Formats: sequence, C-alpha cells, structure tokens
Amino acid sequence: MRKVKIGILGGTGSVGQRFVQLLENHEFFEVVSIAASERSAGKLYGDIMTSRWKISGDIPAYARKIKVVLPKPSETPDVDLVFSGLDSDIAGEVETDYANSGVMVISNSKNHRYDNDVPILSAEINSEHLDVLSFQKTKGKIVTNSNCTIMGVTITLKPLLEKFGIESVFLVSMQAISGAGYPGVPTMDILGNVVPHIGGEEEKVQMEPQKCLGKVKDGQIIPADFKISAHCNRVPVFDGHTVCVSVKLKTKTTENDIRKVWAEFQGEPQKLKLPSAPEKVIDYRTEIDRPQPRLDLMNGKGMTTTVGRLRPDPILDFKYVVLSHNTIRGAAGAAILNAELLYKKGLIPVS
Repeated sequence: MRKVKIGILGGTGSVGQRFVQLLENHEFFEVVSIAASERSAGKLYGDIMTSRWKISGDIPAYARKIKVVLPKPSETPDVDLVFSGLDSDIAGEVETDYANSGVMVISNSKNHRYDNDVPILSAEINSEHLDVLSFQKTKGKIVTNSNCTIMGVTITLKPLLEKFGIESVFLVSMQAISGAGYPGVPTMDILGNVVPHIGGEEEKVQMEPQKCLGKVKDGQIIPADFKISAHCNRVPVFDGHTVCVSVKLKTKTTENDIRKVWAEFQGEPQKLKLPSAPEKVIDYRTEIDRPQPRLDLMNGKGMTTTVGRLRPDPILDFKYVVLSHNTIRGAAGAAILNAELLYKKGLIPVS
C-alpha cells in the first residue's frame, strides 16, 4: 500500500516544526504539503525557516524543497490527512473545512475537543473512543490531542482508574516555556521567575482528563466521574512539563501495587508495534530526585511518560511526579501516534 499523503497546517510554528522533524522518512506517511500564513505562502520552506527553526537538529532535507501554501483544502488537493498545529484563533473553521472536503484531521488545537462526537484521543488509553467517529457528519473526520499538560497525567491515571478507581485528583503543573509557542514568554518575565497563571490552562486541565478517561455509550463519550483541582505555572525550563499529582483512590492499595500496574501498562500501540509507540508507556524512576527535564525528557525518544517520587499523601492517598515532553508526547508525537493507530485500523481514507 502506498504511503498516506500528509499535509501539515501551521508548519512554521513550534508544533509544526516538530511534525516536520518527526515525519521524516516515516514508515506510513509522506509529507507532501506544508501550510502557513500569508507571509510564508508561496516561498520554499527551507528559505523561510533558515532563521526560524527553533528545535534541535537541522531542517529535514525533504521539507526544504516544499513550497508553503495557505491552510485551505483548495491549496492542498492531494492530501489524505492533515496534522494541525494552527493557532486556536483560526483552527476550528479551517479544520472543519478540511473535514468537509473529505480529509482526516488530527488537531492539536482546543477548538473541537469538547464536541460530543470528537474524541480527545490518547492512543494508549482510549482507542475505543474512535467508535464515535462514525457519528461525525463530515465526509472526513476530526480527532484531537489532549492539552499537553495532562497528556502524561492521564496516562498515569488510566491504570489507576482501571484497577483501583479514582475519587479525586489534585495537581500542580510546572510548564515549560516552549508550551507557549514562539516567541512565547518574554525573557524579563520568565528568567529567575515562576508565573502562576497560564490563560485558560487550568480550565482545560480540570476538564479534559475526564473525557479522555471516559467510556463510550450509545455513540457518546461519558466522562469519568471524578474531579480535578489544578494549579498551572510557567517555569524557566525550555522543554518538558513536570506535574505533581495527588490522587484519592476508591480502593485502598499499596505503593508496590501502583508501581506494578504502571510497569505492566501497555496500550494498543504497543501491541501493534506502531513506529512511534514507546516500548515503555510509563517508566518509574526510583531515585529520590527524579524525574527531571534535563535528565529524563527524551526517555523513549520523548514519547515515554516518566514518573517518580510515589509516596503516601496525608490528605489524599498517594502523590507522585510526572514528566512528559510537551511538544513530542504532548503534541506532535502523540498526534502522529494517533494517526498510526488510525492507519492500522483502516480509518484513513486513502485516495
């Protein structure tokens, strides 16, 4: 079978650059189109990105030769699937246009996350949510990623929810500056500082995990029945969101039992041996001072969720620390893994 033809929407931004990087020589996918704003349209990607490429490594050779177009279906007639890294100001309408034109859309934006028939897909934890795609009325379908902050958190909560049940979660995030995009947070605001507010973030963190961890019933995703309280902070770390989590469980258990369910946890991507699937979904570090972004960020090529410091919580039951790569596991890498799952399930219409 030929490779799926891919378009990247918002390909000049921080998430778009990750898509360009991670899709080089992909087993299933071939990038044939990169779309961006009017100031970039009509120019070669390599020319406009010479001074704008902000992630490690060089611009892939294949992408340098692609002429950037506007994010419109008429500009990208040959694509089967688009990855969207568009700003939420325009993402909703543009993604709907692509879905109406028959193209599969995998979005990193918040715009469609709360639509009843759109899954917030996290490939290891809720692949059954793909069942709701048949209820979407568009010719193409829309799948979204979760907010990057809760990606690793929901991965750690999934086996706890299945084995012990969850009553409530309290979390405090320490979020990297790359999560704000480029140019992001001004230097004088973030160096030597912690900013205890990220616009709209706490609302997303307190809503999305329940949908991600919910069950499908009669074509609807019924959210999981627990509450989350969140404090979200921006810290002077370049990449990697660290989250301190406290959880109250419905069934009493032990630290050893929690570590065991984390160690054994696998999802459909691991069973299918998908190209982007990490061998370890959750990697527990026993050192007292881990995980750390500087040391653990690229665990599993940035796709593994690293956990540590599990211990009793004197108010709830247990507390621990989660680290995930916000632009790989929390954005582009997760979206690609979602697309690989769709591909293996035969859900991407290939023209």
